[in-house]
Amino acid sequence: MRRKLSVCVVTYNEERNIERCLRSVSWADEIVVVDSFSQDRTVEIALKYTDRVYRHPWGGYGAQKNLALGYVGYDWVLALDADEEVSEELGRSIREVLEGKDDCDGYEVARRSFYLGRWIGHGGWYPDYQLRLFRKGKGKWREVELHERVVVEGEVGRLKGDLYHYPYQDLSEHIRKMDRYSTIASREMARRGIKVRGWDLLVRPLFRAFKSYVLKAGFLDGVPGLVIALSGAAYAWAKYSKLWELQNGLKGSTRGHGPDVAGRGSPGALVDRGTP
Repeated sequence: MRRKLSVCVVTYNEERNIERCLRSVSWADEIVVVDSFSQDRTVEIALKYTDRVYRHPWGGYGAQKNLALGYVGYDWVLALDADEEVSEELGRSIREVLEGKDDCDGYEVARRSFYLGRWIGHGGWYPDYQLRLFRKGKGKWREVELHERVVVEGEVGRLKGDLYHYPYQDLSEHIRKMDRYSTIASREMARRGIKVRGWDLLVRPLFRAFKSYVLKAGFLDGVPGLVIALSGAAYAWAKYSKLWELQNGLKGSTRGHGPDVAGRGSPGALVDRGTP
């Protein structure tokens, strides 16, 4: 007997991405969308694919995604971000799991990003394994500010096929996200008691660029591969510089982080509700 699948997506102002995402899983038994009061056409578009659309104030990535899990009705869950798309090959692999051809409690998938006009295959950006398919009772999201991930109790396997990712519309969006994420990362490092030294501001960015472009073969991705290496260096520099700022009690490093980072999705029939 084929097992049934629930797909859950969290959204905020994702009209640019949400239709592509939901269309790629229109074959699923259930789609749940939890929206953080988008101000664009996100909800209108989502309602074309499901009537299971809920609205909730933003509570952070991990918390919001766990909230979405509370709405799903089936034992198998596929958790997606709004800027992701299930490839045909990955869709077939998922359906094989639902047909009982494997018996793990969770599955990682290879995520491939489309950046600056091409699919990226190197530089540390691919395969970028993400655990996204899991049994409902076995998995949950780690509720952290940054880099939230699914944690599964049990055996984890890997599926064939890519999860397509469209992280940035252009370089300006990439730079804005790096600024926000480096702020969050520096705050988390400060909370953990990590100390920054002067050489961190020089050596870590240089090594980050070298690792991405040379050790991870980013040069094979052409100019986009070079941009990825240099932007990774800029992110490392910003993260450690902001940590230094915090350590020295300087202002300007405490900006909050809400759901305004496009492309990450957020969780919300279309009625404002409390917890599921």
